[in-house]
Amino acid sequence: MIKLDRVEADDDPLLVWAAQDMQPGVRAWAHRSAAAVACRDVANRNRVAVRGSAADVDELLQRIRPDVEGFFPIGDEALISELRTVRIVARLGWMDTTKPTHRQAGKIEELQDDEVSAFLDENHPHSFARPGWPGVKRWIGLRDDDERLGAVATDAWTTTHTGFISGVATRRDARGQGLATRLCAALTDELLEGRDRVALLVDPGNVAALRTYERLGYTLRRVAAATFGG
Repeated sequence: MIKLDRVEADDDPLLVWAAQDMQPGVRAWAHRSAAAVACRDVANRNRVAVRGSAADVDELLQRIRPDVEGFFPIGDEALISELRTVRIVARLGWMDTTKPTHRQAGKIEELQDDEVSAFLDENHPHSFARPGWPGVKRWIGLRDDDERLGAVATDAWTTTHTGFISGVATRRDARGQGLATRLCAALTDELLEGRDRVALLVDPGNVAALRTYERLGYTLRRVAAATFGG
């Protein structure tokens, strides 16, 4: 097993993102084909992203488990489903794009945390990002023709190589008008400047969200999150 002091930009995009630019406290290991990166408070969880063959990842996780107890392993769904050391607790979609959308979004504005919190309470109470949470930087929004806030999103857990979008929500009575699509297009194009890609996590069962991001050029990669077994 090798302790890594960096994660290369040409490695698995999920691991590169999870490394969070190897900020203080991030740890990474390699063993044969396997690699693991552990970071606290990334996308609202303590995560250990993994890649490699199932046998090698299993062995690596067994070795590092004392260092990552309480972390959630995450990786390709096919890989996680083969591991003997963990059990799946959530199936997710990692979506990313390397190309700008070049769409006209309209008037985008930065928002105050209290307005966003009230909006999420009413329209998306189970949002995976909230104002003030670790790694959640700023919120932007798009208003409708009546100047009512129609959609919000945040630039959260963004790194040198990967822009990351989270907290996308639309006002309940404004859904189907394309507000979130326009907002995410603007944020995608902004975050791509000087970076390799922009990514997000989505519920793979949310067909409407999948179609929205696919129209913006995002492609789906099925991943799974897990906890350690007994």
